[in-house]
Amino acid sequence: MSIKITECPRDSMQGVEAWIPTEKKIEYINKLLRAGFDTIDFGSFVSPKAIPQLKDTAEVLNGLDLNDTKSKLLAIIVNKRGAETAGQFEEIGFVGYPFSISETFQMRNTNSTIDQSLSVVEEIIRVAQGANQKLLIYISMAFGNPYNDPWSSELACKWVDRLHGELGISNFAMADTIGVGNERSIADLFKTVISQFSELHIGAHLHSNPSDSSKKISAAFEAGCRAFDVAINGLGGCPMAEDELVGNISTQELFSTLGQENFWGIDLDSFSEAVEISRTVFP
Repeated sequence: MSIKITECPRDSMQGVEAWIPTEKKIEYINKLLRAGFDTIDFGSFVSPKAIPQLKDTAEVLNGLDLNDTKSKLLAIIVNKRGAETAGQFEEIGFVGYPFSISETFQMRNTNSTIDQSLSVVEEIIRVAQGANQKLLIYISMAFGNPYNDPWSSELACKWVDRLHGELGISNFAMADTIGVGNERSIADLFKTVISQFSELHIGAHLHSNPSDSSKKISAAFEAGCRAFDVAINGLGGCPMAEDELVGNISTQELFSTLGQENFWGIDLDSFSEAVEISRTVFP
């Protein structure tokens, strides 16, 4: 059984304070494009004041070699303006929007309330459709939050239902933005959301301390999840969430936990070369 993997160099890079040269980003992502991942989350069109490391996303895109890859490109946006910028590039197949079910984090991350965010999503849909791009919604803080906002797996499912039913969105990633999920909460949410919305694409965007990663992967997989967002060496984290970043699930840990037979489409030589390059990108 094949698993869809989104490799997330954007997430790995966004919290790095020291400037990563554009040429180095291009070299790294080009190697990832050869490795056979389903999708590459390569950059974002957001305010350079918010995420200065990714202000060169358009330049990076222009340097990518897409002639010999099956990977789709995904860019993160947080408003209509970002969607319009992304829409100028036909190479981008997906735009991703972080929709938090935590009112506090939605304000921190996109400077909007949940109701305002819903209106933004409506605008983004129109822009994305006009650009022939698909919209991926991250249900952020899906496994809990540190802000004492209301949370439950039922609330996360309610928003999937509403965003699908009212706006026709069919691509979701259940996101544990700061790594508060545990085996039980991850298993419970994926069992519920996958059984209720079997016709939708629902993946896992988990953050975790390395010691807990394998257990979280197994919990999601055993609950039916077959799409995972990961990052080489478990780098990454959201600068808007907490002062201390919690990294992504490691790509290597995903391979180790679920077994190579589930990843027949990955070119292991290109992947190994990407791991080597990562050591110069993230010294």
